[in-house]
Amino acid sequence: CTLYITINELMRTLNNKSILFLGKKNDKHCLKAIEFLNKNFKNVDVYFGEFHGEPLPDGAKQWHGDYVISYLSRWIVPLDLLDRANIASFNFHPASPDYPGIGCNNFALYFEDDTYGATCHHMLEKVDTGNIIAVKRFEIHATDTVESILRKTYDVQLVLFYEVIQTIIDGHDLPQTEEVWTRKPFTRKEFNELMKITPEMDNEELRKRIRATSFNQWQPSVKIGKYHFYYDPNKQKVD
Repeated sequence: CTLYITINELMRTLNNKSILFLGKKNDKHCLKAIEFLNKNFKNVDVYFGEFHGEPLPDGAKQWHGDYVISYLSRWIVPLDLLDRANIASFNFHPASPDYPGIGCNNFALYFEDDTYGATCHHMLEKVDTGNIIAVKRFEIHATDTVESILRKTYDVQLVLFYEVIQTIIDGHDLPQTEEVWTRKPFTRKEFNELMKITPEMDNEELRKRIRATSFNQWQPSVKIGKYHFYYDPNKQKVD
């Protein structure tokens, strides 16, 4: 008896791993990532978060399967959920290993680094500390802003996602790299401090802070007495 199997049946056999995807609500890059997963895997559970600090959905709390994937997620994944992944739990972090934590692109601009990028890493209970799976970088130019850095980072991160997930599709183990985190994660307090301007700062420090933090409705500010005054990029005076 000869056994015949169609290509679709073969793909279903090879890609029957179950995946929990935790992403950001209303994000086009997350939607592209999910589309790629759904084309290649049978069992994909998806949950979107909108705000930091909102509770993890009940469905995610009860999930059991093979891979937990965090992609621009608003949640810090609890240890008990990480332990329910049979194979791996990993995160796509929108920064290179020099910038764990939050406000990463802002600090990269402030410190005037030459490169930046995206990192895929295993998840541990402590945020942005797990072994690094892969990194993808790009150059930072003098003309880059918070907006342009974010755009480049999200594009590079999506390519990194495709590459890492393709290794699973092909039946290989996740990649390994010798890259390591180079510092402790930046905190919300450190980021808030970066947003502050004081009258004592010289023009160079002002320039660096404005470049690093001015983005849409989020603007650096100076506090005088009980009042806050915010930088308005639309009214910047050019000497």
